[in-house]
Amino acid sequence: MPHLQSVRQLVVAAFAAVAILSCAGTLAAADKRPNILFIFSDDHAAHAISAYGSKINQTPNLDRIANEGMLFENCFCTNSICGPSRAVILTGKHSHLNGFRQNGNRFDASQQIFSRLLQQAGYNTAMIGKWHLGHGGNSDPQGFDYWEVLQGQGPYYNPPMIRNGKATKYTGYTTDIITDLALDWLKNDRDKDKPFMLMYQHKAPHRNWQPGPKYLTMFDDVEIPEPVNLFDDYEGRGSAAKQQDMTVEHTLTAADLKLTAPGNLTPEQRAVWDAAYEPKNEAFRKANLTGKDLIRWKYQRYIKDYLRCVQSVDDNIGRVLDYLDEAGLAENTVVIYSSDQGFYLGDHGWFDKRFMYEESYRMPLLVRWPGVIRPGSRNRDLTSNLDFAETFLDIAGVEIPRDMQGASLKPLLSGQTPADWRQSLYYQYYEFYGNQRAAHMVRRHYGVRTPQYKLIHFYNLDEWELYDLGKDPHEMRSVYSDPAYSSVVKELTDEVHRLQEVYQVPDDQGSVPKDPPSLHPNFKPQRRQPAKKKAAKK
Repeated sequence: MPHLQSVRQLVVAAFAAVAILSCAGTLAAADKRPNILFIFSDDHAAHAISAYGSKINQTPNLDRIANEGMLFENCFCTNSICGPSRAVILTGKHSHLNGFRQNGNRFDASQQIFSRLLQQAGYNTAMIGKWHLGHGGNSDPQGFDYWEVLQGQGPYYNPPMIRNGKATKYTGYTTDIITDLALDWLKNDRDKDKPFMLMYQHKAPHRNWQPGPKYLTMFDDVEIPEPVNLFDDYEGRGSAAKQQDMTVEHTLTAADLKLTAPGNLTPEQRAVWDAAYEPKNEAFRKANLTGKDLIRWKYQRYIKDYLRCVQSVDDNIGRVLDYLDEAGLAENTVVIYSSDQGFYLGDHGWFDKRFMYEESYRMPLLVRWPGVIRPGSRNRDLTSNLDFAETFLDIAGVEIPRDMQGASLKPLLSGQTPADWRQSLYYQYYEFYGNQRAAHMVRRHYGVRTPQYKLIHFYNLDEWELYDLGKDPHEMRSVYSDPAYSSVVKELTDEVHRLQEVYQVPDDQGSVPKDPPSLHPNFKPQRRQPAKKKAAKK
């Protein structure tokens, strides 16, 4: 018996040793999984990044990611507005399924989100910067070992924040502060025995574009080129383009134009601010501009402030990239840069986003992954923020849930486009409240985009628009009623309905009443034949 007991003890010990070695091997393998750094900004249009061919600014640090990685030429959002885009990225699901259709909704972070799946798989996760999905209860960030986020939209200076549920407050420029916090977590707080996933998210360059102290006078001696359609009259489009309230001419406020100073500056910050803006404002008041001269001045003031904010974002991204190099982390870290949607930089005479037109629909997407991505490569496939969650999980070797609606970009990063990759994208914008005053007055619409065409349905107006993007890249004239495009109209109408079935899109058309012609002062009533009747005549 003693001999038998000894044998049993030896067997148990052997099994324990094997288990320990197996566990150690698993941990060692886990440690080799790539880190993921997701850098996200707000309202940064791709055509304000020099890697995308910007004619108005230079972004050397973003260009560095592109030059050392891959630039996606055709990445688009599912819903061009801040909060919904973030909810789509967390869930891998369209707005109607994740419950966050428009700003002002509260996100339920207890639902399936990629951060929790990564955390459960052994990743050290953090969220730092702009959250903008609500606070308290299930709306706080979840699936993160550490989080420190702005309260709501957050100011450009001296931001109050929330750290793991507790209020914090900082003095300084928000873009710099968010970067300081991200670097502090990377250097001091993360678990260095685990791979990390850091969501490092800027408020900039969101409205109202308050530059940091370093760049308050940047571009003062430069005239920024105007977009070709700054003075668009919208004659080639339907009612929605005419009814919006987001023009450089009419909608920019005194605060947007820095004719009044921010109210939350310290005395020292206010002195620097006034020294930069007051001489320029005094010159403007003396000029007494009117007409197109006044619009041009507003455009220059707006676009310079916007680009000044972008410059601070680019500088701070450079700080983080430099740290990855210095710490020996760059080779095993996937760096991803994007923004929640694009933005109008005076295009069509507008600022803001929301429409499915290209400038606000397109997202920048730059990815660097040493050893996997060929440096300086470009991808032209149709991609979306719907794909981000799946991509993060795939990079980490975590199984992608079957109910996520996007597709992993990982094969594309290796230069391999799957034979069955999508040839169309679905879009839907919800933030319009009927007869009530809605932000920027952009009508609800859905649509489909292919490599060549875009079909948009403003469904509460029952108006359709079709654009031939090859011939009309600025989308100046809808060809929906052109008989030459009747087959395209049918094909894309069928496709948009197919996608609505695939994505389980509910019927939203009856949820907002049609509005009287007096809805908006700039609205000029037009007698338009209902789209269904026009389609029937083809």
